[in-house]
Amino acid sequence: MAQDPVCGMQEAIINVKGMHCASCVATIEEVFKKSPGVLDARVNFVTEQAFVKYDHTKISIQQLHKIIENAGYKVIAKDEMLTAEKEKELREKEIQILKIKFIISLILSVPLLYLAMAGGLKLPLPPFIMENLPLIQFLLATPVLVCGYQFFNEGILSLIRTHRANMYTLISLGVGVSYLYSLFLSIAIWIGGGSFSMEDLYYETAALLVSFILLGKYLEAIAKGKTSEAIKKLLDLKPKTALVLRDGQEKEIPVEEVIIGDIVIVKPGQRIPADGIVIDGYSSIDESMVTGESMPVDKFPGKEVLAGTINKTGSFKFEAIKVGQDTMLAQIIKLVQDAQGAKVPIQELADKISAYFVPIVFIIAVAIFILWLILGQEFVFALTIFISVLIIACPCALGLATPTAVMVGIGIAAQNGILIKNPSSLQRAYGIDAVVFDKTGTLTRGEPLVTDVIAYDKSQNDVLGLAASIEKKSEHPIASAIVKAAQEKNLPIKEVRDFLSLPGKGVMGWIDTEHILLGNRKLMEKKNIDIRKIKDDLEKLENEGKTVMFLVSNSKPIGILAVGDTLKNYSSEAIAALKKLGKQVFMITGDNNKTAQAIAGYLTLDNVLAEVLPQDKEEEIKKLQSQGLKVAMVGDGINDAPALAQADVGIAIGTGTDIAIESGDIVLIKDDLRDVVMAIDLSRYAMRKIKQNLFWAFFYNLVGIPIAAGILYPFTGFLLNPMIAGAAMAFSSVSVVSNSLMMTRYKRTI
Repeated sequence: MAQDPVCGMQEAIINVKGMHCASCVATIEEVFKKSPGVLDARVNFVTEQAFVKYDHTKISIQQLHKIIENAGYKVIAKDEMLTAEKEKELREKEIQILKIKFIISLILSVPLLYLAMAGGLKLPLPPFIMENLPLIQFLLATPVLVCGYQFFNEGILSLIRTHRANMYTLISLGVGVSYLYSLFLSIAIWIGGGSFSMEDLYYETAALLVSFILLGKYLEAIAKGKTSEAIKKLLDLKPKTALVLRDGQEKEIPVEEVIIGDIVIVKPGQRIPADGIVIDGYSSIDESMVTGESMPVDKFPGKEVLAGTINKTGSFKFEAIKVGQDTMLAQIIKLVQDAQGAKVPIQELADKISAYFVPIVFIIAVAIFILWLILGQEFVFALTIFISVLIIACPCALGLATPTAVMVGIGIAAQNGILIKNPSSLQRAYGIDAVVFDKTGTLTRGEPLVTDVIAYDKSQNDVLGLAASIEKKSEHPIASAIVKAAQEKNLPIKEVRDFLSLPGKGVMGWIDTEHILLGNRKLMEKKNIDIRKIKDDLEKLENEGKTVMFLVSNSKPIGILAVGDTLKNYSSEAIAALKKLGKQVFMITGDNNKTAQAIAGYLTLDNVLAEVLPQDKEEEIKKLQSQGLKVAMVGDGINDAPALAQADVGIAIGTGTDIAIESGDIVLIKDDLRDVVMAIDLSRYAMRKIKQNLFWAFFYNLVGIPIAAGILYPFTGFLLNPMIAGAAMAFSSVSVVSNSLMMTRYKRTI
């Protein structure tokens, strides 16, 4: 539960049991939004959770629970997240109960079916059973209806409490009418009234309908459990205990008791219990489940470690800097859970339709029932059609179509280090026409590196070593890049005498017997150094957008060092892949046009927006949007925040624990631009699945209702049996969930 201390707004996640279809979702959302103090409410049918924003000065969490219970549903875990173990336990318990109920109902329904078919098919029956057939059918059918009591309980209670019908209202009407009509005939037969026959009994229809629906709910519960695998896997990453140093002693404590500043000891094979900085030791860490990075990452003093990651080899100590709900893992879990609980815009349409669907179906069923009676058909014929229409039209598949695909899609993204903050961005990413990349820190590393060393009269190592020696005392970023390059080659750093820094020009000093200058053109001009002989090398490097430094020994140029902002790994591959997807790709930068064009040349980019100030990037995005383009902006999530917010989809690049979660719609945990391609491609894949699910859910009802209504009967004599309608309804839901689960086969394209 989160709280805004300024306005009194709080957010609660309430676990709800008893939802059966999209109309249940609409019911709960409506009663919440009508309640004073509730600012917003959204309900996820698949996760069975309500996400409520409310003013705690006007309404309490207990009152929110009461609202749900008054609507006919059950609160199972107050306002807190279920633990992985508890969620699994409840899911398994639900599945087990449904399994037992289905087995009991099936054992009783099969004999009922035999008894119902015996007369027409001339099947053998003992005289005792023949004489007491209504009573035996009654005794077999009644326990089956008891197994499905929740259909009646929740279907009728919904009408009474909220004046709204749901899926179970249709089921309870269909099953209830079949059973009560059969009971009425049975009583009439027992007392000898009327000319009713055994063939008019509908006990087997009522019992088999309950059996099929229980089977469908059982299979659906199994499948729904699989859609939340991503959250389960993330929750399972949290270790139970931590080994800490306190008072000079090693103590194993519950992970909840780790505090900031604790020195934590991690041994091989253990999960890391908090975010922190390594202070002693060396190891390699498997961060794949948190960041999606497949290769183990080396850790040594000064490096950050993340909660939930696995220590592979060595032992080390680290200082805890983030614990509990502040760790990166906890933020990811919260982000993924919130996203899975939200809705894509296309789902809003399905929910609105579902809200009116059930009452419309009931009106259609009654109208068709009356119409067939007017046309001269018998009561039993019209009743069969009435029941079939009610049963086949249950909108369960419609309620599952979108959220199951959203959950699986966002889960796949999270497992690959891509955090989709809101499903609406998943839908918007599907329609992206253009992708705009910030240059510095996004396409490039954002830090100067030595890219070229050209030597005259000396070796490259001699040139680099002398340059590093003279720059050792400088604090300029270029100096740091040169020293770092020398250190990586283990080159000796020599002592410098009479060091002098010339701001804006370079540095100078004595190394042994050589007077060394290292600087730019301005320094060369000031010291009258002739650089005409190296003009060709100079122009080549400058045309590549690099900063050139001249190394001079005793007034003679002995080398050139070029420093540039180098491309990140996979930048070129990502841009090529986006072009292959048919996207326009732009680079936006504050650099001068010459440098920008040089970087664009490496990336084979034609669209360059150069010399754009940070505050003007937002305007450039607006210009592209004014051309009718749907734009995704990719940036570091901090300096590019206005442009990220203006774009149709903002994609923030995150590194380590400094993820700019607030800046973008989509956050990439790894510093890998190929994930931009995956995010867009995955959105296309998820939207394709959602559209497939919605098509089949609507198509099933559009085709099923007319057939159940008897439209084929005048031409073919075919009349849909209510039992077949029940089986079709049950398996339509399972098929939609199964189609969503097939998304787990998704393979990234790059």
